Amino acid sequence: MAGKTLYLGVGILIIIILVAGVFMMQGGEEQATQTTPQEAQTPAAGAETGTKQEAQEAKTETQTEAEVETLVIGAPLSLSGKYAKEGEMSLMGALAAVKWINDNGGIMVNGKKYMLEFKFYDDESNPDRVTSIVERLITQDGVNFLLAPYSSGLTAKAAPVAERYGAVMLSHGGASDKIFQQGYDYLVQILTPASRYFTSVLDMVKAVDPEAKTVAIVYKENEFSRTVAEGARAYAEKLGFEVVYFQSYPADAQDLTPVLQPLKDMQPDVLIGGGHFADGQLLARQINELGIKAKLIGILVAPALPDFYENLGEAAEGIVYPSQWEPGVTFSPDTTPQGYEWYGPTVDEFIKYFKEVAKERGKGDIMPSYHAADAAAAILFLAKAIEQANSLDPDDVRQAMNDLALFTFYGKLKIDPETGLQIGHDMIVGQWQNGNKVIVWPKEAAQAEPLYPRP
Repeated sequence: MAGKTLYLGVGILIIIILVAGVFMMQGGEEQATQTTPQEAQTPAAGAETGTKQEAQEAKTETQTEAEVETLVIGAPLSLSGKYAKEGEMSLMGALAAVKWINDNGGIMVNGKKYMLEFKFYDDESNPDRVTSIVERLITQDGVNFLLAPYSSGLTAKAAPVAERYGAVMLSHGGASDKIFQQGYDYLVQILTPASRYFTSVLDMVKAVDPEAKTVAIVYKENEFSRTVAEGARAYAEKLGFEVVYFQSYPADAQDLTPVLQPLKDMQPDVLIGGGHFADGQLLARQINELGIKAKLIGILVAPALPDFYENLGEAAEGIVYPSQWEPGVTFSPDTTPQGYEWYGPTVDEFIKYFKEVAKERGKGDIMPSYHAADAAAAILFLAKAIEQANSLDPDDVRQAMNDLALFTFYGKLKIDPETGLQIGHDMIVGQWQNGNKVIVWPKEAAQAEPLYPRP
């Protein structure tokens, strides 16, 4: 009897040990899969794990060649809210550049190879959320290099936080000149400043129609759009145009008729303005509905996105827009200007990587807008600066940026050392013609003649 009892006790003990082992294994696996912060239960939260996996795969493949580590770049990005379209494009552009860098060996610092990981959170187009995300990325995620959020308003909120912690931040969607007049040491601009957005459009009009005399400007009441409008007014007057109308509209306007109605009788030669996607689309629609005629209509931001034509159809025909970049540009290693160094993917390679990312994110077979190119260029500029500095110290990297003169698929990149303002990159002019976006200015980059005057 005692023997049976002993066997029974031993059996029970074995069962308990096995059950406990299974429980512990399950617990260990569950903990290991918690690779994203609990707060980020948004589309952004799941997305960052993909780039981390790619970095780890690349690390395994090259382990025998050099010691490999992971370098994290962080960002607050608008994947919901009023900047969602521009924010999603920015995200896909950044991920495309990260993929290209990792596929081409990562970056070397002091004999170590680093593969890039891109960690991001949805800022919901909310200024308060931007500041908390930037602080979290720096203090909890240990990020020293960041992309700013989309828009000048959100970038203005993010910049002081990065500055306080000494983290380098690259502005890919904050074009306002004013941000770079605040004395920030760690903020660097990639895109052409807002004050120069419409200079190429006005240069084109002057070239194709020297008789054009009058310009009307309507703009969204926010920092970015106001800076664009004021810069356009100053440049128009410098070229000899008469600015006959200069009027803002509320940022949340749902009806622009009160602002546009006076233009019916004025019939200016040139009508330019706008702000971001939603109001830019509304502006174009109501210009058409009110029958306002101008030889040229130029609108900010919105026409650069494919949804603009899909939503407006014929009302979009002939509308021009200033653009930081378009897929049809001919920048290549062979066209690198004197004094600049080529770096990064070719135009075709960037489009290929972008399309791969877009499909992975369920966006279908779409082309990148300039918002995507802005963010990709920011990643490339940062990566090259890190290699140039041969250091991961933010101060060393920021100093190295002062000496960079890069030529990329995006064009020229060079900053003012004192302010971080972009001084190398130039705008191009796109236009909707027969349902397609084409580059019409400058002449050396043009795919078609400008449709002028607008039908």
